[in-house]
Amino acid sequence: MVWRSLSPFLHAAGHEVYTPTLTGLGASVHLVPKIDRITLATHIEDVTKALFYEDLSKVVLVGNSYGGMVITGVAAKEPRRLAHLVYLDAYVPFEGENEMVLWPPEEQARVRREIAKGNRFRPLPPNFPAFLGITDPKMAEWVQERFTPHPISTYEDPPPSDNSESASIPRSFIHCTGGPTASVFEVFASRARALGWKVHELKAGHAAMLTHPKELAEILLRIVND
Repeated sequence: MVWRSLSPFLHAAGHEVYTPTLTGLGASVHLVPKIDRITLATHIEDVTKALFYEDLSKVVLVGNSYGGMVITGVAAKEPRRLAHLVYLDAYVPFEGENEMVLWPPEEQARVRREIAKGNRFRPLPPNFPAFLGITDPKMAEWVQERFTPHPISTYEDPPPSDNSESASIPRSFIHCTGGPTASVFEVFASRARALGWKVHELKAGHAAMLTHPKELAEILLRIVND
């Protein structure tokens, strides 16, 4: 859903684009009642299965936000199909870290209160489109209508550990420097720099693939060409 504005720019440059939907989210939200617990491992398998069944290789795998946890796990499971990992304003976990421990303390506390109430889904902040840097009213309405709740259980497990093959995959980070989330993801841009990754900056909010697709595509194509 959120990649639909970005894909045409990549197609125009001669690239194939695949945007698998993760179990229980977006167009797969109807599966939530049928699955006892949706985990990070479930979402890693969603992507590894897409790589296998589409028979893809030399893939540049992009993950936004929580997607950083997913692509980290995919690299550990299917390193031979991947050419590069791109963390688009995404979480960069160290060994053994789940996403929840990477949140600011107040967000951890907020979600733990929901868990104590028996809530299985992470509540969204008020006016969530603006939180993502979406200011256009029509786009905000379109996105708001399509938001689906995210299972808290996906934040509780760390991705599988890197191995010698996955550790050698080149990685880049794109930091979106506009909007309310800029300071949150500066932490992970700093991690990326410390790990020796190339860090690109984009003056956009967290949902740059929706608000700045052309500019984001230019950075992605630069990464591919390098």
